[in-house]
Formats: sequence, C-alpha cells, structure tokens
Amino acid sequence: MLHKSLIRRLDLITLQLFVAVHEEGTLTRAAAREMIAVSAASKRLMELEQALGISLFVRKANGMTLTAAGETLLHHARQMLFNVEKMGLELGEHSHGVRGYVRMLANLSAIIQFLPEDLRDFSARHPQVKTDLEERPSSGVIQGVLDGVADLGICSGDSDVKGLHSVFYRQDKLVVLMPADHPLASRSTLAFVDTLDCDYVGLHAASSINMRTHAAARQADKVLRLRIHVPGFDAMCRMVQANMGIGILPHRAYELFGWALGLRAVPLADDWSDRALILVMREEAALSPVSRLLFEQLRGTA
Repeated sequence: MLHKSLIRRLDLITLQLFVAVHEEGTLTRAAAREMIAVSAASKRLMELEQALGISLFVRKANGMTLTAAGETLLHHARQMLFNVEKMGLELGEHSHGVRGYVRMLANLSAIIQFLPEDLRDFSARHPQVKTDLEERPSSGVIQGVLDGVADLGICSGDSDVKGLHSVFYRQDKLVVLMPADHPLASRSTLAFVDTLDCDYVGLHAASSINMRTHAAARQADKVLRLRIHVPGFDAMCRMVQANMGIGILPHRAYELFGWALGLRAVPLADDWSDRALILVMREEAALSPVSRLLFEQLRGTA
C-alpha cells in the first residue's frame, strides 16, 4: 500500500524542499531558499517521512545529513524534478510552433558519421519537429530504449537488443589509425592480430569498438597493449598523432578527423571490421507520429 500513500501525499514542493535541505545542510537555510516558513517546512518533511515509514535525515546539532534511505530518495527526487522541468520547457515550446519531440539515443559512431546529415535533412522536411539526441555506448542505447528514455536508438549491429525491434541503418568499416611513418603504414590491409605487438589508444571502456578489439585480442591469445582510453574519435586522432599508439576507428571518422592531421588509415581484413549499425525501438507500431516520421526517414537511408 506504500505506493498509494505516495501518490496521495508526495508532491513536487515537498520533493524540492527535501533536495534543498540536503544541499543547504539545515532546515532553516532550505526553508529560506524555498521561501517557506520553517514550521511549514518541518511539517512537510515530517509528513514525508511518515508517508514513507522511514527516516530520511540524521538530525544533528550542526545540521542534517541523509540516511541511506534518504540517499535513495535523493536520486529519484532529482530525476523527477529534472523531468518536470524538462516537461515544462518542452510544453512551452509548443506555443512557439514546435509540433512534437523525438527522443533519440545513438552511439558515437552513428553520431559522428551519419546522423548530422540525416537529422539536417529531417529538420528541413519537418521544421516543427524537435529532435532530442543523446550519445551513449551501444549497451546504454539498448537500455535507454527499454527504459523508455528514448523512442529510437542507433547502436552496433552485434549488440544484444534484449527483445527490442531492430532494422538495418548503415554500414561502416573499421580501420587501423597510425602515423604516416609507422612500420605498418605501407600495408594495403591489416589483420588485427598483426597489430597486437603495438601500443594502442582505445576508446572509452563501454564502447562497442573497445569491447570488440579486446575480444579479438583474447581470441588470438594475446592482450591488447592499451596505453590510454579517450572519450572520442577526435581525441584518439590527437593521441595517435602524438605517438601514444595506434587506434581502431571507422573510416568515415578518419576522414573527418585523422586525414587532416596527416595520419594513415589501413583497412582491417577481419570480418568483424565490417559493421552494421541498427535502429532499435520497443515496438514499431507504438511509435508516436513524429517518431515514426524520423524512423521512416532513417530506415530509408539504408
């Protein structure tokens, strides 16, 4: 019955006050920040704790600190308040002509290589539809769509889609990035195993490229000699230019960032270097009208 009590008694003002008490450290300062009487603030917190049946704060002479239960509530309260603020901003934009939102998650490869032009074309066709795009690793794209954070996602084709509906989006090709004077730079193609005596610059640990290269090294009974992780393809190119190691990235990303730095890209000969990117969604039939517009355009690029 706890959830019914929460629905009846949990309100946004109380949640905002709860967060303020944590951030200010005392009820008096939090009440002043929220422009509410201290007695009224104290009553709201007491009723919140009664509704939950737990203590949220440890009350000390010099202030208030969260209990373990309070830490849990803080996480959810901040998320709820953020979502309400975002909802208000989005609803407000409807008065300025915005006719709908599409929330989308995509991995770095899709965002760098293909989505700028695809979303530009979509915006030109549908100027009153706003797209909210967030970058996540492929596994995070899958989980975000499952959790309802986004309507559409783009991720690596070898991802576990966990029951989501998926369709082909684009194909890319992985290459080995290196300085132009590297001993392997004269090759026309390279087997990944032939690069494993070199130091590597890797993408962040959750990226599909990072996980695939580590898996391929294990299959070859070798360890990837990783010197540094970087957050993106531009950073990888700079690190390779500085002779920190070689790297693996999509050919289109090399054209955008590496070529201008005088770096060399040699195509990988391994089958896994030819990658598919896929569109994922919970259910095609359940897409909103504006999300379906974007889905149909992205699917059409295939």
